Amino acid sequence: MIVRSPDTVLAFEGFTFQYQAQAEPTLYDINLRVRRGEKILILGPSGSGKSTLVHGINGLIPHAFRGSITGSLIILGKDIRSLDIFDISKKVGTVLQDTDGQFVGLTAGEDIAFSAENDRIPTPEMHRRVAGAAKLVAMEEHLKKSPQDLSGGQKQRVSLAGILLEDTEILLFDEPLANLDPATGKEVIELIDKLHRETGKTILIVEHRLEDVLHRPVDRIVVIDQGRIIADLPPGELLATDILRKAGIREPLYISALRYAGIEITSGMAEPPAFLNFDPRLLREWDRGGREDPPEQAGKPLLEIQNLCFNYPEGRPVLGSVSFTLAGGGCTSLIGKNGAGKSTLAKLICGFIKPVSGRILFNGEDLGGLSIKERAERIGYVMQNPNQMISFPLIFDEVALGLRTRGAGEGEIRDRVHEALGICGLYPFRNWPVSALSYGQKKRLTIAAILVMGPSLIILDEPTAGQDHRHYTEFMEFLSRLNRERGLTLLLITHDMHLMLEYTSQAVVLSGGAVIADASPAEVLTDDGIIAQASLKRTSLYDLALRGGIADPRGFVRHFICHERREGRRGRAPG
Repeated sequence: MIVRSPDTVLAFEGFTFQYQAQAEPTLYDINLRVRRGEKILILGPSGSGKSTLVHGINGLIPHAFRGSITGSLIILGKDIRSLDIFDISKKVGTVLQDTDGQFVGLTAGEDIAFSAENDRIPTPEMHRRVAGAAKLVAMEEHLKKSPQDLSGGQKQRVSLAGILLEDTEILLFDEPLANLDPATGKEVIELIDKLHRETGKTILIVEHRLEDVLHRPVDRIVVIDQGRIIADLPPGELLATDILRKAGIREPLYISALRYAGIEITSGMAEPPAFLNFDPRLLREWDRGGREDPPEQAGKPLLEIQNLCFNYPEGRPVLGSVSFTLAGGGCTSLIGKNGAGKSTLAKLICGFIKPVSGRILFNGEDLGGLSIKERAERIGYVMQNPNQMISFPLIFDEVALGLRTRGAGEGEIRDRVHEALGICGLYPFRNWPVSALSYGQKKRLTIAAILVMGPSLIILDEPTAGQDHRHYTEFMEFLSRLNRERGLTLLLITHDMHLMLEYTSQAVVLSGGAVIADASPAEVLTDDGIIAQASLKRTSLYDLALRGGIADPRGFVRHFICHERREGRRGRAPG
């Protein structure tokens, strides 16, 4: 039983919840007390129950999602069953992962003012409150802009300002870093920390990206797995345990590097690298004793982008004289901040849009004269959300679509579909409905539908977005096997710097419609000039190397990457 006190703003007491359509509870016997003014991070793998926990805090349970509750959830002294969802919204303000789904106004200012208008606040007072909330989140210069003209980080700020106008006691952030580039994500974490210090509000953050959240301090980390709280500890104490790795949650890279060096992690040192206190001799010894994998031999040029330019019809330039080359059999990351031109470049390569000038060569052949259909036999494109790519209810029919539209015989179709499904680990489900697949299996299904066409290059847009570390690892190891064992060339559009470091050997960096770097991931993420220009974030491994007095910090980062790859190929457990 939790002991309540006047400073308790949120208390789960023996809280168990089971959705109406499910045979088992999603949350079991949750006991959690949140004190006024605390800043807490909630972690958990996919399916752990953390989304259900969030739905309880913001009132969607029991008001939108029906089910049975035992125990209690008390918000500011009231049981949620005695409050309607409007009452709860006055106590808990939620910033959703998808900020676009939260906008209701035609301008940023109108959106911030929405709740004040509903409360019939007099216009002069409403203007004063909107200006004050906008100033708190540094958006006072953007109040007349349309939400569609705002960046991802600015949309987060507008959503937050609208909640601040309500003056709720509790601020709940549901995966605030999803779909943000690294620099913008860093700014969002700094903004949340600034609001916490200046307003004293209680803040709950639900997020996969642990290391990014720990850019600023939190009071506690609550870990949920299989519907139960398995840890509720200060960050240093948690990072000194193996709880995260056992739950399939990625620990910060600098913690992994210290473990590889044989350095015992204690609660007093497990903070961001600037505050680490450890004996650097073991780290330097590990680095000196490392043996890097031999340099990978670049294959022959497969895709050559030559002076590519593109403007949208209204004349706004997007790409200006972009040039780079992908070698056959390689794995390359395409990175840059939102709006840098990454998705536009992918559409040009696939032929969905036409360049203003420049050429795209594939195995030395100019693609300019080929149709989208013809390019699809050479180049596959996988969207971030697999549900947007799936057309048929049955798995076999989905993979067979491309061959059938090209008039292939049913015997050939059967053989090639079965082969593609086998490569993707889906052959046992060949006659199943698509709806029976998990999200990760649907991602594999979309790849099978492309592999059946026999392409040499696959472009994947944010292949691991929104996935926890266990599912991230499973999917990326699957892609790596396609790359290593079948020679499939991969181009990954991503904001994930971990993915870039661990799985790709080439990084092409776009900024302002131009290529500003074409180098190894270690070189990119240790170059402050490139990092600043492309809204990236310097890897914590580099900071750790500086802290440890490593003579060649960039070489240390490469050593870590090679070590991670070797561990992964030995069947390393996620984490």
